[in-house]
Amino acid sequence: MSPRNGSSDPRGDGVVVRVLVYSDDAGTRQQVRTALGTRLHPDLPELEYVEVATAPMVLREFDTGTVDLAILDGEAAPVGGLGLAKQLRDEYSPCPPLLVLIARAADRWLADWSRADASASSPVDPIELPRIVTGLLSRRATTQ
Repeated sequence: MSPRNGSSDPRGDGVVVRVLVYSDDAGTRQQVRTALGTRLHPDLPELEYVEVATAPMVLREFDTGTVDLAILDGEAAPVGGLGLAKQLRDEYSPCPPLLVLIARAADRWLADWSRADASASSPVDPIELPRIVTGLLSRRATTQ
């Protein structure tokens, strides 16, 4: 979890979860933001989004060390989120939780291969995605 840069935090602890959302499709990024909103649960910090449309920008953001969770579009082009998840897991230690969006249930094996922590359906299911992200963030909070 990252310290907040500036604006007020209703919880008063100055902590936010910085969520990187990667997709070459602005509509997919919007679906993620809409489904998750700014707060998933009263016991979790507020969410702050960093939207990126290219793999080099994902790497640049990861290099800052301020990403708390990454949501990667498996259908992004030219670099898909599944291959990018594998690269991130291999190259960054510690690596924040990774969630990949997959368009076909049959691609769950690819999500496992990529070593992502979780997968969710694309287009985004507004019930499923918040449930999965809440689980990832709750697990992360208990291990820190």
